[in-house]
Amino acid sequence: MIFDTSVWIDHLNNRPTPQALHLAESLPSRIHSTPTILQEVLQGISNVIYFDVIRLLLTQQEILRWDAIEAAIAAAQLYSDLRRKGITIRKPNDCLIAAYALHFNLELCHSDSDFDRIAIHASLKIWIS
Repeated sequence: MIFDTSVWIDHLNNRPTPQALHLAESLPSRIHSTPTILQEVLQGISNVIYFDVIRLLLTQQEILRWDAIEAAIAAAQLYSDLRRKGITIRKPNDCLIAAYALHFNLELCHSDSDFDRIAIHASLKIWIS
């Protein structure tokens, strides 16, 4: 399972959403993440010490490895396919995260409505509480 940035932010800010609670329950074991999620979570942290602690936590997870060019093309194709159907994804990085989940056939846990819209038109598997 991949936990989107939205879930990590809720978890790190102690917001007890169903998704953040699921992440907390899953953390004793290694979970999957993507370079994009790593970047998005870390770029929001201003405290240097907290940054290092969270960086360590995130990099101990299973960071999925995929050729950057292939991933970019898959995300762009997904975004373009959705646009042709009249669906605009607000953050193109969400298409990149979704492309990773699709490529690795992993379920995505999120708190972002864009992923629900992607799932309607692609075979993206979404975790439901």
